Amino acid sequence: MSQRDGFASGFLVGTLVGGVVGGILGAVLASRRDAQLAAEDEIGLSDSSIEGNKVTAKRRQMRAAANEGLEMETARRSLEDKIAQLNATIDDVRNQLGNVNGSSGQPVNPRSLSQDS
Repeated sequence: MSQRDGFASGFLVGTLVGGVVGGILGAVLASRRDAQLAAEDEIGLSDSSIEGNKVTAKRRQMRAAANEGLEMETARRSLEDKIAQLNATIDDVRNQLGNVNGSSGQPVNPRSLSQDS
């Protein structure tokens, strides 16, 4: 019974400590990101034109979108390669099992595998 009591108090303490640590970490990372954006905005403000700021913001958005699209395409190609590799491995194993069972030349009927006669 003492383990259950210890679990509840430990869980609550862990939740509180984790929330505090996560909050502090999030605040630190957000402030760093804000500082980087502020530095980029200062560079954009040195142009002293509203059009310059709009163009700078638009370029930043276009770069982010292009990078995201490139990352998605890379991930898609990687997944397609892995799927092709898995399919080839499945075919190899299927052929090996067919050779072991002595039915390498005969097609496998899925109904015969699922029915108990």
